[in-house]
Amino acid sequence: MDLSWFQSQTAQQLRAEGRAEAVLVLLGHRGVEVSEEDRERIIGCGDPDVLDLWLTRALTATSAAEVFDGAAG
Repeated sequence: MDLSWFQSQTAQQLRAEGRAEAVLVLLGHRGVEVSEEDRERIIGCGDPDVLDLWLTRALTATSAAEVFDGAAG
C-alpha cells in the first residue's frame, strides 16, 4: 500500500502549521497586535507559499494588515 501521498499531505500540513506559528511568534515578539480574526486567518492558511510571503512581510510589518496586503517596508 502506497502511503506516500498521505505522508506528503501530512508533511505539507505540518510545514504550514509551523510557518503559521512562526508568523505569529515573530509578530508577537515585534509587538505587533494580531486580532483573533487575523490569528485565525494565519492559522487557517494551508498554503506554504502564502505563509512564506506573510513570514517575510512580518519581518518589517508594523501591523497585521501589512502582513496581508504587502504594505510593509
